[in-house]
Amino acid sequence: MTIEITTDHNIEGHESLAIEVKGIVETSVDLFSDQITRLEVHLSDENSKKKGGNNKMRCVIVARLEGLRPVAVADHAPHLGQAVDGAADKLNRLLKSILGRLHHQQNYRTDPPLLKQKHRAYQAHQAHQEL
Repeated sequence: MTIEITTDHNIEGHESLAIEVKGIVETSVDLFSDQITRLEVHLSDENSKKKGGNNKMRCVIVARLEGLRPVAVADHAPHLGQAVDGAADKLNRLLKSILGRLHHQQNYRTDPPLLKQKHRAYQAHQAHQEL
């Protein structure tokens, strides 16, 4: 699993920031790391210094799962660390939900897999043609 971190021009992306963000995100999704191929973390300051007012930090995390569509979560907070924590927590809950449902469907399906159905239909068709 690779983690890619990007920042907008209002946030200085120091190595210490990258290490802190990676640690938070890795800890949050550790249980699912074998199903995740890549994580993209986008950090931004929506109210830059030019605009004044309260700083509103935003963290968006995009998780690319093996064999599934990418999923994304976002969180806003007054401080960057809080935004990263919030987004990481949301991602953890989302992955539990998605992968839990997928696991449940795979274990409790009552219909035979589609590939076997197609193969049986093909065999029946071939046997019918031989008659």
